[in-house]
Amino acid sequence: MPEQEVLKEQKLTLLSKADLPQAAADFLSFIEEKKVILFEGEMAAGKTTFIKAICEALGVEEPVSSPTFALVNEYEGANQELIYHFDFYRIDHPAEALDMGALEYFGSGNLCLIEWPSKVAELLPQDRVEVTLEHGPTDEARNITMRVYGGNEGEDQRV
Repeated sequence: MPEQEVLKEQKLTLLSKADLPQAAADFLSFIEEKKVILFEGEMAAGKTTFIKAICEALGVEEPVSSPTFALVNEYEGANQELIYHFDFYRIDHPAEALDMGALEYFGSGNLCLIEWPSKVAELLPQDRVEVTLEHGPTDEARNITMRVYGGNEGEDQRV
């Protein structure tokens, strides 16, 4: 993705899965009103696990799982807000995301949690949050870096 100015950044260190509820609360506070959230990290870095914690913090009661084959799962939060969870790992070309209506989802005003966003980089809005998860010093430890990027208000710009 092209270089873009980081508006704000925060780092979290999780020592174990027990830290996930607080990390999810910190994440939700950090993103404020941003709706398109990109989750980067190698396989088994904890992207889906962190998304589960975020959904739980938002009051999602149904099971949260990676939409690896479905591409998108839809959840409903406590205030009936819709949450879209994408996993683009298995797509070969961004046109596949276009065919399933990705731009409509991204522009819906609902929270979009996107795993493997690099597969659809040219479709993503500039107004977004990037979350990078990395393994820490123990099996359960994770380092999470969150960065907010902003686009021009009122413009539908892609990166």
